[in-house]
Amino acid sequence: MSVTQFLLAALLGLFGYGFYLLRKRFMYWEVRGIAYEKPNYLLGNLNGVRSTRSFLEVWMSTYKKFKGTGPFCGFFWFQRPAAFILDPKLAKSILIKDFNNFVDRGFYNNPEDDPLTGQLFLLDGHRWRVMRNKLSPTFTSGKMKYMFPTVCRVGEEFVRVVSEAIKEEPILEMRDYLARFTTDVIATCAFGIDVNSLKNPNEEFRQMGKRVFTDLRNGRIGLAMINSFPELCRRLHVKQTPDHITEFYMRIVRENIEYRERNKIRRNDFFDMLLDLKNNKLMKSEDGHDMSITVEELAAQAFVFLVAGFETSSTTMGFALYELAQDEEIQQRVREEVNEALEKHNGEFTYDCMKDMVYLDQVISETLRLYTVLPILNRECMEEYPVPGHPGFVIGKGMQVIIPAAAFHRDADIYPNPNTFDPDNFSPDKVAQRDGVYWLPFGEGPRNCIGMRFGQMQARVGLALLLKNFKFSVCGKTPIPMKYNKVNFLLQSEHGISLYIEKV
Repeated sequence: MSVTQFLLAALLGLFGYGFYLLRKRFMYWEVRGIAYEKPNYLLGNLNGVRSTRSFLEVWMSTYKKFKGTGPFCGFFWFQRPAAFILDPKLAKSILIKDFNNFVDRGFYNNPEDDPLTGQLFLLDGHRWRVMRNKLSPTFTSGKMKYMFPTVCRVGEEFVRVVSEAIKEEPILEMRDYLARFTTDVIATCAFGIDVNSLKNPNEEFRQMGKRVFTDLRNGRIGLAMINSFPELCRRLHVKQTPDHITEFYMRIVRENIEYRERNKIRRNDFFDMLLDLKNNKLMKSEDGHDMSITVEELAAQAFVFLVAGFETSSTTMGFALYELAQDEEIQQRVREEVNEALEKHNGEFTYDCMKDMVYLDQVISETLRLYTVLPILNRECMEEYPVPGHPGFVIGKGMQVIIPAAAFHRDADIYPNPNTFDPDNFSPDKVAQRDGVYWLPFGEGPRNCIGMRFGQMQARVGLALLLKNFKFSVCGKTPIPMKYNKVNFLLQSEHGISLYIEKV
């Protein structure tokens, strides 16, 4: 046998063995007698996303197809077997009761080679616990009060910009305007810079914020590798963030640190709190851990504040206005409540004023139910987990766990008429009767969204100021029924949300 023939035979043998192992892996659920859908060899059960169907369609169709077959069904996260949770009680155990066995999200992170992946959302195990402890004090209601005037200042500029715009054209694409509002809020609170993308939509910070979601370093094969073999990819120093994204945000952070420290500037914002953590080398936690952070860790947390803050809040406000434009009665009820709350506080929009806007909160909560921006919660099982009360259902060690929050939110057994927008679903008496696990836009348990207070504050201020000053109606350009973006992992309208706007 020649060397060429030998190498060819060896290559074919390796290919055949690899195919055998992959086929064996895709038989995982079948041999255990657990219901599952036949996977695609590259994308698993995510076949069709980014092309023929949205991520939401994947989660909803899987839930509807397998609900009632057991506490979970089989799923393939690319090539990795995953448990797709069908029972909210099991979801509650994973998120709260047995949290210590499901601490990690199981997402790829590699802070040593790719510093922006050292963000709280992606970190695992001990690293996550330490960083969560460091950041928790920065998100108290007291710290929100410090940042509240900044959010209001940007909100007032938002009203001025919309007022000017509708003089020329009363139909505006609100998703873009809302994203510019939240970008300006995050830019000043998390990065300490005044961007004013409301007046200048082509501002570099705004454009780079958009590119975070569109510029991907890896294609389908790369994503499949990272998600299927994360440890191997870390050893190979594989990065996930495009270099131009990393370079831009690291530069912004370093320049801002230098400027503030040189000029002794304090703004009582999120960036100040991160700077305090960076500079206080003597600060220790109760268990003796160093509470300081590096410049790279600071940049990663500011970055996740941007990624998690501007897109989710602006999308939520956009969907809220979309629903309110279709129901004038609900819209007017919110407007009257906002005006009454402001009148009670002598016309001044204060932090305490928001507490009186109960129905506005219900509108936001119902929007998050019907349009859950992060449709699933991901966890990873640390040790083999036999599901209590369900013999034969075992979540394996290292297995991905998928909790379909959006599917729970649209389950008729939990919410009557689940596809109808009804803020009364969140009246105080109905909330008291319902288990908290039935509403999961911010997650639940120790790993819930640390920025929940800030996100809610931002949405309340934006919506309250808009509804106080403008009336929103549907028009010929309004997307009815709503169609969803097939590329974005987060829930997003496919072609924006255009509404007719007039001054009140």
